[in-house]
Amino acid sequence: MSGVSGSRSLRLAHRGDWRFAPENTLAAFAAALRGPACDGVEFDVQLSRDGVPVILHDDTLARVQGRPERVDALGAAELTAVAVPTLSGALAMLGPDPFLDIELKGDAHGDATAAVLRAARGETGDRAVISSFDPPSLVAMADRLPGWTRWLNAEDLSPATLSLALGLGCSGISVLWGEITPASSRRVREAGLDLAAWTVRRRATFDRLERLGVVAQCVEAAALDGEGS
Repeated sequence: MSGVSGSRSLRLAHRGDWRFAPENTLAAFAAALRGPACDGVEFDVQLSRDGVPVILHDDTLARVQGRPERVDALGAAELTAVAVPTLSGALAMLGPDPFLDIELKGDAHGDATAAVLRAARGETGDRAVISSFDPPSLVAMADRLPGWTRWLNAEDLSPATLSLALGLGCSGISVLWGEITPASSRRVREAGLDLAAWTVRRRATFDRLERLGVVAQCVEAAALDGEGS
């Protein structure tokens, strides 16, 4: 697997550490990476009105920024003015060392997103994966960044989900953590896929999933600190 290495489960801060700064902001990423247990971050990428990849989870700015607009109704400059970072700005701040789970939202990603990712992490996506619930985005990135690791995001580990991941040429599935059992994790391994999990909040859950061979986990709270139960 080109995007993930090592025998332990990577601990990836889900949208940064939102206990100290609003989620998916540069400050939240910096806060997460100050923790000694954190291996990297997971974040969400959408396109602004002018086609610039920016980092935001929701369709609108209402929940985090307190504004009613949709992300695709504002230009990149307007978004950065209210602390919605561009993908290029976030990658520059993060640098080459943290592991990144870059989740693409929506199905409009293409050349612009690929160009930013290539400029930051090269043709093979060193220490990074592209993930998405959206098959068209995964296909678009396979065409433009064939050397990058791709994960299908999913809510279950049904045979249909495994078949979809394999059909898309993904090397792994990132799934809702409660779906991971000894039997389901074995089926994923037998299919030749890596298994990642979201979103884990308890250290005991993290440890159990690590024992089941989960390669990376999006984490929050005690699981991000590596403390608690």
